[in-house]
Amino acid sequence: MKYDFKGLNDEQIEKSRKENGSNALTPVETESFMDKLKENLKDPIIRILIFALVLNVAFYFMGKGHWYEALGIAVAVALATFISTWSEYSNEESFQKLQEEASKINSKVFRNDEITSILIDDIVKGEYVLLQPGDKVPADGYLISGDIKADQASLTGESIEVEKLPTDEQTALSNSTDLSSPYNIYRGTTVLSGEGVAVITSVGDNTVYGSLAQEMKADDRPSPLKLKLSNLADFISKAGYLFAGLIFASYMINKIFIHNNFDMALISAYFTDLGTLANDIVTAIILAVIIIVVAVPEGLPMMIAMVLSLNMKKMLKDNILVRKLIGIETAGSLNLLFSDKTGTITKGILEAVLFIDGDKNEYKSFEELPKKLSEYLDLSLKKNTNAIIKKSGNNIEVLGGNSTEKALLRFVAKSDKKFENFETVDTMPFSSDKKFSATQIKGDMDITLIKGAGERIVDYCNTCYDENGNIVEFTKKEQLIEMMNELSAKSIRLLGVATTNSAIDDMNFDSKDMTLVGVFGIRDNLRQESVYAIKEAMDAGIQVVMITGDRKETAQAIAKDAGLIKNDSDIAITSDDLNVMSDDEIKKILPNIRVIARALPTDKSRLVKIAQEMDLVVGMTGDGVNDSPALKKADVGFAMGSGTEVAKEAGDIVILDDNFLSITKAILYGRTIFHSIRKFIVFQLTINVAALLTAFIGPFIGVELPLTMTQMLWVNLVMDTLAALAFGGEPALERYMKEKPKSRRENIISSNMKSEIAVGGLYVAAMSIFFLKSPAIRALFRDGTGENIDIYFLTGFFTMFIFVNVFNAFNARTSKINLFDNIHLNQSFIKIMAFIAIVQVILTYFGGSVLRTAGLNSQEWIVVIAMAFTIIPIDLIRKMIFKNKY
Repeated sequence: MKYDFKGLNDEQIEKSRKENGSNALTPVETESFMDKLKENLKDPIIRILIFALVLNVAFYFMGKGHWYEALGIAVAVALATFISTWSEYSNEESFQKLQEEASKINSKVFRNDEITSILIDDIVKGEYVLLQPGDKVPADGYLISGDIKADQASLTGESIEVEKLPTDEQTALSNSTDLSSPYNIYRGTTVLSGEGVAVITSVGDNTVYGSLAQEMKADDRPSPLKLKLSNLADFISKAGYLFAGLIFASYMINKIFIHNNFDMALISAYFTDLGTLANDIVTAIILAVIIIVVAVPEGLPMMIAMVLSLNMKKMLKDNILVRKLIGIETAGSLNLLFSDKTGTITKGILEAVLFIDGDKNEYKSFEELPKKLSEYLDLSLKKNTNAIIKKSGNNIEVLGGNSTEKALLRFVAKSDKKFENFETVDTMPFSSDKKFSATQIKGDMDITLIKGAGERIVDYCNTCYDENGNIVEFTKKEQLIEMMNELSAKSIRLLGVATTNSAIDDMNFDSKDMTLVGVFGIRDNLRQESVYAIKEAMDAGIQVVMITGDRKETAQAIAKDAGLIKNDSDIAITSDDLNVMSDDEIKKILPNIRVIARALPTDKSRLVKIAQEMDLVVGMTGDGVNDSPALKKADVGFAMGSGTEVAKEAGDIVILDDNFLSITKAILYGRTIFHSIRKFIVFQLTINVAALLTAFIGPFIGVELPLTMTQMLWVNLVMDTLAALAFGGEPALERYMKEKPKSRRENIISSNMKSEIAVGGLYVAAMSIFFLKSPAIRALFRDGTGENIDIYFLTGFFTMFIFVNVFNAFNARTSKINLFDNIHLNQSFIKIMAFIAIVQVILTYFGGSVLRTAGLNSQEWIVVIAMAFTIIPIDLIRKMIFKNKY
């Protein structure tokens, strides 16, 4: 088509850009590396460690501590914060690069009296843009020439064709925000067919697309894991400070009163000896700080960062791109998931699922059709379409045309007939009043081919083709109409194919002179895997609600096929129904809602808000700009890989294959991570409870430092870092999907965990005190020399403490009696535990003064290993006792 538009010149372009801005969208603010780091430093556990670090640095300069103790705490803080910060930052950076590449779209414009191609960011207000099939509309405007059909699903969520016609500026501006307008075009929509020239009236953030993108700037509410960990950190910090205060007080009471036999003269003299008093106060503070270091699980923030990072890489292999690490665990906590229908639950591609002839015979494929009837159908579809079939070897592709034409051509695509003997005489495009299109051809026969709305075409026919291609009386018309009504109730769209001997200009619809070839049943078929995935999600206690722009009857039929609607209590509701209800009324019926039909973008955001007010953990899927505000507000937003850049920016997780099954995989990964974190908490808090009790009781039984601060840092930092890797590799087990979702405010430490931590911690503490005070055990160890008279004995205690926790790791990784349950799926666990044991053996010989260790002999090693191993039968007994209770 030839156009006579000069377009803007360079001077006009520059002037428009200065006055109205560019077409580039204001980027959504992303956190810098330092912003993310500052946020991670606010973690309560990290703050406690920083407090301990400051005190240790002060002690070092006072000559009361060692530099490596302060360094150890500093490394704990650095590793815990930098791992999580770098993982999120690098993943976000990679994502932004993908987004930049995806946004490099060209548009054809008239400039300086010629057509040229430019990036959409360079478009300005007043631009003349040429729109052809397949083009993305670069900005808002209106047609001044030609006509097109556009897909506005990215803005409205409804995957239907919208016809756009030429108009004047005044009419266009008065309808600029009405997405149903037949005149206005909108950024982000796609041209399906036709061709035209548009004038741009709004660019950048002033477009409908741009204004929706800016709505994403909403504050995130804390994730369920963050809430649970904050509560845990508050409890641990209070316990740590309480014990620190107690040990400070008990140490000073011991020095002031007990050491002086409650003699007031000696007590008075003690207070006059300022040097001794100051030394004892500093020592008491050091002991208090050790208690704090013992109480705080230094490895926990680092473990969470590591386990999330490790699983992020695994998930990418399953077509799940995680943008925000915490989004993985949040997915596992979902109570409610709002899911788009098209492309997620369904394939997102229209398919011709059956063909019915005039005698009510049904055919599922073109190959099943009788030969002569198949020829008429083949001709009717291939010569009355804007699409073409492209074959390359065994690959068949349908290009051009709209989604309906593509579906019909795919039905006959295997036929090799090309009908080159026929010539097109005239065409009549589809129109909303006639509801069909026609093509008049001549060749082996002169005939007009017609296709359109099923009920309209059947109504125009009094004859039909039989199996042999003969024209016969259409005697089963009423039965066919009844059959079509039943199919419509099953969400199948009907399209009729007919012929007539009349020329297009001579068509007389009142005479009903058309001959029916047959009726197609077309629909966006369910993904078969989505039926299984929805069942899996529902079995996991997650309420799944399908949101669609379809009419209620169609949506209900699909929901029944997908397994969403199963009984009379399951509710399908429309947007109009929602709009007349208050939030409180919706809250009452929300647990029973399964379908939202004719949904608007505002419905999604409102439903997320209402569900969150009910303290539910809410997930939302989406692909369009219209979905972005809801994706942003949801606890976890699942953006589709084929969706708009804005939707992906708003989401926490991108489902690269648009498949509901991938969403359930993300949920399973989230639940697995939560289990891994819980296992690690049991592992580490058992150590900490035992160490806390031992460190607290130690001074009262004559052992002021049974474990030094450096040894505790080795236990809580290096050993736990390796343990984090071990627990982070735990497999995703299907049984996790049979569990109910965890409440948003549920304590991260369950009753079973409490019993395991209490029994394990108390047992290890009792065994430690027994080890330290038993003359029989002491007699099994050699004496050292000089000041280190107890060096072998204390090395044995330190080593026993490490090994008891290595063995306890096997207890913590499973709630089952079989400690090797599914361990073949996490072989790194055994390797890491073996590595910790080997490193500990090496450290006993080479730890020296830093770790206060010396090499043990064979007898000492037997004592250490034997006592450490007893933790396994102790916990097995606990599991058997509490098996039914938990």
